[in-house]
Amino acid sequence: MSGPVPGTPSLLRAINDRAALQALLERGPLTRPEIGALTGLSKPTASQLLARLQEAGLVVLDGIREGLPGRTAEVYRINPAAAYVGALDVTPDRIEAKIADITGTIVGEHTLPTPRRPHGELVDRLNTALLGADPPDKLRRVVIGVQAAIDPTTGRLGYAAAKDVPGWQIPDLVPTLSAGLGVPVDVENNVNLVALAEQAHGAAQDSQDFVLLWADEGIGSAVVLGGRIHRGATGGAGEVGYMPTPGAPTAREAGRYANHGYQALAGGPYVLKLLRSYGVRGADFRQAVANAVRTAAGTGQKADDARAGLRDIAARLAVGLAAITSVVDPGLIVLTGGVVLSGGETLRELVEHELHALTIPRPRVRLSSVEGNPVLAGALDLALDTVREEVFSSTVPT
Repeated sequence: MSGPVPGTPSLLRAINDRAALQALLERGPLTRPEIGALTGLSKPTASQLLARLQEAGLVVLDGIREGLPGRTAEVYRINPAAAYVGALDVTPDRIEAKIADITGTIVGEHTLPTPRRPHGELVDRLNTALLGADPPDKLRRVVIGVQAAIDPTTGRLGYAAAKDVPGWQIPDLVPTLSAGLGVPVDVENNVNLVALAEQAHGAAQDSQDFVLLWADEGIGSAVVLGGRIHRGATGGAGEVGYMPTPGAPTAREAGRYANHGYQALAGGPYVLKLLRSYGVRGADFRQAVANAVRTAAGTGQKADDARAGLRDIAARLAVGLAAITSVVDPGLIVLTGGVVLSGGETLRELVEHELHALTIPRPRVRLSSVEGNPVLAGALDLALDTVREEVFSSTVPT
């Protein structure tokens, strides 16, 4: 039998250790009396706890804090070198890598451009991206975000054509990558990772049930129920880009992985084409949407046309969201991706108005508030949650 036995001193030590480490993570450096006050521990117990955590390499001294005349207190903090994790965001054009220590501080980052037909093995490309971020020590775990989803029934990557994720068609993908990189690996859908970031740091912090819609070149979503990502039987929950949608071709006409369904109605290329039909120009769909918002704020025929174009985009997005809402009934919908973020609050209001005109439920609609790359943010959160669970349990004898 391993692990602490319920009701034994080892279990109590484990509980106290986790409480102290969590306090240090959330509040930063603390003195022993502060740790004791936050955890409810006596002075002798707090002192023993800190000695135990120092011996385990999880806590280090962080100087002295001056108090009343003649009184000082040692300050303790989480040892950032206790563990390191990596995150990768893999797209057809590049692999972006970030390394964080156990406190969540970013200690390295790197972007590796990748051609559409990359040379070399997948493991080599991933390893090159990680090494480019210059990790200070061996990584404890790596989470990889990819524009597809692992099918738990087969262990293979699904919901993407081979041309979109070249080199990923590997049996037992996760064990193969873990062995090749020499570190435990998780492969997660990129939009699911964005939802995790919104839940931890962004617009969904107060929501246990929400849907995130990613509207960019293509369209995807993530479904969070009871605070957890819902993945579905084959990992495809949220793969709404191919969802049959009124006004768009279906797989029957276009082919299984061709552009059809929701993303053929409101994906980036179609948004650009739509806005051009309203006289709005832009080098790409992001610029076109931003130009439409600026033009719509003015007066005259061009402003009227731009407003009509934005309403058309909103109506298209709302059609898909209405179908999702009727099935999931979320309390919140978070909008993100290049289409909606370029449209900002103007487009958000239009989407909410159009959605509420179609559905009986009236979920709140918010824009993403996560800064930087949300895929990497979610990947780091997932890696850190797993590693902290492992490392923070290492003070308990087995």
